[in-house]
Amino acid sequence: MKKLTLVIFATLCGLSCLQVTAQTKKKLVWSDEFNYTGLPDSTKWNYDVGGHGWGNHELQYYTHKKLNNARVEKGHLIIEARKEKTEKNEYSSARLVTKGKGDWTYGHIDVRARLPKGLGTWPAIWMLASVSPLKWPDDGEIDIMEHVGYNQGVIHASAHTKKYFHSIGTQKTATTLVPDCSEAFHLYSLDWDAESITMLVDGKAYFTFKNEHSGKEAWPFDKPFHLLLNVAVGGDWGGQKGVDEKIYPLRMEVDYVRVYQ
Repeated sequence: MKKLTLVIFATLCGLSCLQVTAQTKKKLVWSDEFNYTGLPDSTKWNYDVGGHGWGNHELQYYTHKKLNNARVEKGHLIIEARKEKTEKNEYSSARLVTKGKGDWTYGHIDVRARLPKGLGTWPAIWMLASVSPLKWPDDGEIDIMEHVGYNQGVIHASAHTKKYFHSIGTQKTATTLVPDCSEAFHLYSLDWDAESITMLVDGKAYFTFKNEHSGKEAWPFDKPFHLLLNVAVGGDWGGQKGVDEKIYPLRMEVDYVRVYQ
């Protein structure tokens, strides 16, 4: 019995060592630890700006370099949606992007975050192709994390392509429960290589989209993509059951962003 136990232990140890070795082969190529104060680091982040609804009839105006909407404090990036008249919109928020300052083909991305709570909120951690002009959904979209306030604690992951997207009823998506996503920080991750895209929460995979090798219409994910972090208000999905204007301001807090290849 002792001999068998030693063999099993040695086997498990071997597997564990292999896993550690695989992890150490990943190189940190980009990160923001948010160990500073003020506006987000301009060498790493750009802003998408405007209030035209962003294709989803969203209610917020995304601002540019406005501390009320995007700032770093106490070691966290704060993206804050506010009930305040901005241009022609009744709400303001921020949409940070790494395009031109962080663009990657394949790799592993970790974003540790705490999400806002309330009817009408729609925070997201996602990716778009770093091409200009962008053609959606042909150029692809990777949704690492989406959460809508009327469905509290349900985390969504999706991949959009010309062949697979929601408007034609073919979207590839999955959900997982994170009941305390607005009370505690959780790790939202992406594993992406030439064969598949996998989304994870706290290291546990719950969605995989595979390359079927049938062309760009099904797999446009073989070129550089960039990361987006934002909090939308309302919209075709986020606002399906209304917006509670009394709960604002609300924030998504990000502890760190790390990209490995």
